[in-house]
Amino acid sequence: MTRMSTGLADLDLVLGGGLDRGSVIVVAGPPGAGKTIMAQQICFANATPEHKAIYYTTLSEPHSKLVDHLSGFDFFEPEHLGTRVEYVHLGDMLRHSAEHDLTPLVDEVVRKSFDDQPAVVVIDSVKMLRDFVSEHDLRMALYDLNSRVAQAGTVLLLLGEYTAEEMLTGVEFALADGILQLSYEPREPIDRRGLRVIKMRGAAHLAGAHTIHITGAGFEVHPRIESMLPPEVVPEKGRIPSGINGLDTLMDGGIPRTDATLLLGPSGVGKTIAGLRFIAEGITQGERCLYISFQDTADQLLTTAEKFGWDLQAARNDGRLVISHVPMGNLDLDGLSSVTRHGLADGTTRRIVIDSLAEMVNAARETERFPAYLRNLLGLIRTSGASLWVTSETRTFGPITEPLVGLMFLFQNVIQIRYIELCDGVGRAVNVVKMRNSRHDQGIHACDLTDEGLQIEDKYDAVTGILGWSTLRACAKPVSVDGCGHKS
Repeated sequence: MTRMSTGLADLDLVLGGGLDRGSVIVVAGPPGAGKTIMAQQICFANATPEHKAIYYTTLSEPHSKLVDHLSGFDFFEPEHLGTRVEYVHLGDMLRHSAEHDLTPLVDEVVRKSFDDQPAVVVIDSVKMLRDFVSEHDLRMALYDLNSRVAQAGTVLLLLGEYTAEEMLTGVEFALADGILQLSYEPREPIDRRGLRVIKMRGAAHLAGAHTIHITGAGFEVHPRIESMLPPEVVPEKGRIPSGINGLDTLMDGGIPRTDATLLLGPSGVGKTIAGLRFIAEGITQGERCLYISFQDTADQLLTTAEKFGWDLQAARNDGRLVISHVPMGNLDLDGLSSVTRHGLADGTTRRIVIDSLAEMVNAARETERFPAYLRNLLGLIRTSGASLWVTSETRTFGPITEPLVGLMFLFQNVIQIRYIELCDGVGRAVNVVKMRNSRHDQGIHACDLTDEGLQIEDKYDAVTGILGWSTLRACAKPVSVDGCGHKS
């Protein structure tokens, strides 16, 4: 069998390459899950003058309403109505058929399949046929339809508002070559839609529940990254400069290439500025970069960078920098992984910043899932040859809390920036918490935000409290600093 693309690359990925021609696919789910939009988008993506898409409605909403609801989507092309996408109403045929016989319906669909040789045929909703015939008659009609349409090489989509229990016993599901289950889950701040492939004959589909977004572009699928096992990571040799003054010296010459680096710190300490500097350095090195932000918009990030003399706008204009702003209200794990995966698709991206991981954890609300998700996300990035810089927020006041309890081992490098109390104000201190398979400076160094960004300065000779106190403090008997932490 040859496969037909749905017109949605990520849906094809989930399905294992698209839909087999001549196959029967049942799309099940509650109202509002996206069944009709998905089916119509597939129709418009595949219909041609030679091979139409035929959309049959049974007793659902009138065609005028269907078309009116489609008008707001980018995929809808009204000039193709009739010439490429044809709507046929089966309501009268069902109401007036003798003894509720489905033979006229089957004959109509089969006739169209052989006469017009359509690429796609949709019946919306097939579940309503149960109101007209017995279970036995429905089985025979669907079996007849299945076998005869398969010979025409048409993809037949059967849509219905089935519950999970009905999917276990319905004849539609026993005869189908593929079963797609769509779901709708009310939750705050936004409701969640999902797609799960229950069955897909002859295809290695991706398991699990995949996130669905319905936007102005139409039906969007964000594959579950845990279903895509990355190959074993083979670290690339060499180091890359961070661009942050003084940091590379602490890290024994720079960040090992393709490493995942975590920058911890409280609000306002300079994490975003450090991330922007990491990106600016990559652009200077001729690397293509991706910056993913959950709070700051692209314009806000570009304005911040400009204040420090980093012209990121030019790099964005010519494609060397992609800034993806994912608003907090739309943030979910699968959406983030899709943004990252698409940014890596052409194999040229070498630096990625995710700012910040704390928002991603809060958005997940899937505690059990997050460790596997993060492991696969980091593996996906590193196997592409890119180096990752992730920020994560810690508490500003009070005892230090580890934001990624039990997951810090997934990062090769961990850097922490902290506030420090001085007699005449508040300063900053930085230390490299760990570097895997690499030497690094283990001291606590002063740092400051200058006109050139974050600047690493001299080591504090005698401060303590980073592991158990809310702020760093001078030792009782300082070696070479005064009681305020100043150099003697």
